[in-house]
Amino acid sequence: MYRKLYLFTVLLLFIHTVFAQHDFNRLSNLRKKFIPTQSETQQIDTLSILPNSLIAINVSKSSYYLDEINATITWINKPSVDSVAVIYRVLPLKLNAFKQRLNYEDIRYNFYAEKPTVVSNSAKSSQLPLLDFGTLQTAGSIGRAISFGNSQDANVNSSLNLQLSGYIGDSLELTAAITDNNIPIQPDGNTQDLRDFDRIFLQIKKNNWQTSFGDLDIRSKKNYFLNFYKRLQGASFSTQNKINTNLSNSFNFTGSIAKGKFTRNFLTPVEGNQGPYRLQGANNELFFIVLAGTERVFIDGEMLQRGEDQDYVINYNTAEITFTPKWLINKDRRIQVEFEYADRNYLNAQFLASNEIRYKQIFTASISAFSNSDVRNSTIDQPLDVSQKQILANIGDSTQNAYVPSAVRDTFSAGKILYKKIDTLYNVNVRDSVFVQSVNPNDKLYSVSFIYKGPGKGNYRQILNSANGKVYGWIAPDANNNKQGEWDPVTFLVTPKKLQIVSAAFNFTPSSRFGIMSEIAMSNYDVNLFSNKDKSNDNAFAAKITMKYNSKPFFISSKKFQTEALGGFEFVENRFKPIERLRNVEFLRDWSLPFNLLPADEKISRLSFRVMDQISNDFKYEIINYKRSDGYNGFMHFLDQNFSKNSFSFNSKLSMLNFDADRQKGIFLRPSISAKKIFQNFSSIQFGAKYLGEFNKLNDKSNDTLTPTS
Repeated sequence: MYRKLYLFTVLLLFIHTVFAQHDFNRLSNLRKKFIPTQSETQQIDTLSILPNSLIAINVSKSSYYLDEINATITWINKPSVDSVAVIYRVLPLKLNAFKQRLNYEDIRYNFYAEKPTVVSNSAKSSQLPLLDFGTLQTAGSIGRAISFGNSQDANVNSSLNLQLSGYIGDSLELTAAITDNNIPIQPDGNTQDLRDFDRIFLQIKKNNWQTSFGDLDIRSKKNYFLNFYKRLQGASFSTQNKINTNLSNSFNFTGSIAKGKFTRNFLTPVEGNQGPYRLQGANNELFFIVLAGTERVFIDGEMLQRGEDQDYVINYNTAEITFTPKWLINKDRRIQVEFEYADRNYLNAQFLASNEIRYKQIFTASISAFSNSDVRNSTIDQPLDVSQKQILANIGDSTQNAYVPSAVRDTFSAGKILYKKIDTLYNVNVRDSVFVQSVNPNDKLYSVSFIYKGPGKGNYRQILNSANGKVYGWIAPDANNNKQGEWDPVTFLVTPKKLQIVSAAFNFTPSSRFGIMSEIAMSNYDVNLFSNKDKSNDNAFAAKITMKYNSKPFFISSKKFQTEALGGFEFVENRFKPIERLRNVEFLRDWSLPFNLLPADEKISRLSFRVMDQISNDFKYEIINYKRSDGYNGFMHFLDQNFSKNSFSFNSKLSMLNFDADRQKGIFLRPSISAKKIFQNFSSIQFGAKYLGEFNKLNDKSNDTLTPTS
């Protein structure tokens, strides 16, 4: 009896040990795998990654961005190898996974006593739905609503939301999304994700080609001089063909009507004022609609997130932006906003064509052509008569002089602000005709609109008056005939413009350790299509070349190291016009230059050297020379060091700029140090410290003294 009990106990212990070992292996959250580097973003795991646990072998942390929640890695600088080994730990679940207690479909269609309701369109086809698309899968809704009240008439509102997917025949794949509302509105800019209204998208695919129609979002990132993001209405076609086993070709063409125009604002912050701040158009327009989702907002060089619980909210219809308490605004903040806005002065047509030829992974050649042009004879919100077109034809490229009188004859009315024209004499013998407000119905009256030109640039000022609206009064120039006002009774005419860019790029990578990237571009920017004057300065060129070399791995004291060398040169003419900005948002400030700097010929030379080990410790030194045709010449020395061991990390950066310009010279020093320690035994608590500093010393060369901005 005791022997059987003893054997039974031993058997239970053995089974428990086996299953415990099995559960330990199954529950271990430490994982190691190889991930490819061909794509820009790569999925690592189906579960969320434990923060600060991922280590990419032989890859610096500055070369990638890790999204721990979605377990994805985005390459900032792609490694030269085709795959990278990563070691990480996972959480027991995905943090943003979709969860629900009940499924409507499971409940709705499991009643035996009730069948699904079928809407038919005729008595003969009682089994067909209202909209029958055959084999295509459909989803969506059609809505009709009647609204009425005791102080309004009855009106009908309608909406449509339809999605289609499937095959037409046996080879054409169709994808369509159609949304429509009889009151087209823009989404509110108070959430991180937007839902657009009144959008149509249709895509057809077959084998190696596809074509799309409707509302398109076009992003061009392959070319340095042709980098942009646009929201369009039109059509696109793309195809990829494999000529032989080693040679392939891809072609893309897009033709559309542009929804808006790109511009960039530098806001002047007010101490303690979170907003709203009004945006302005490219021609100083104050009243326009910002295209939803096209804005990019930067404070001190850092890009912000939209949303009431994030960094800012924006009203697209009034073009006003307000910052949340996460960013306290003061007068020293550097705020930049890039956006597209609805420009309806002229019909605007846009075309983009690109072709790329690739030979294995060794050689790539591409050529791209972009054209954005206003149709000068198709005005929308700015009708032009023959005399106004002649004025635009005579001014050439001097578009700042495109002003025409705004006074129009009008009849007297009690609710209008009207003016009469009188002759006046100032500075002894100077005569002029000016507008003065009049309430006399017997006068020859005019309806006048005024435009703001800035202090000392106009002849009128806004005056206090009890009238229902703004009233402006004339102010005489001073003894030297300098204007003393800010407003003028004129209208600014926007000229039709044309921008064309052709870019050719070549990449040569004979081995995994050496590569040459080059690009040359030409732009043709015409600021006035009505005029044939001043056309000799429309064309400009730009070029860039970069060479990169990675050494073979070598060992020092049994530790594996590798070096990387990079050299490059960039040239941009002052008349070269990119679609959007070429460089980072704080480029001019990095070189101690103002944001309102006039264009000049630019030459940028750079050389860098980097040493790294197999656990992402690295040291980098870079020297950059920035030279401008206006006399500026600067040298920047940049040091970057990253060290990590176990749960401790230390990072330091140092940027030192020496520059010499026509009127001043100086030194701009910016150190940055950060250290962090993770205590794994105490719930992964992190302790760290960070230091940032800026020391800008500017000397006035005329009197050898420090400037007030130092």
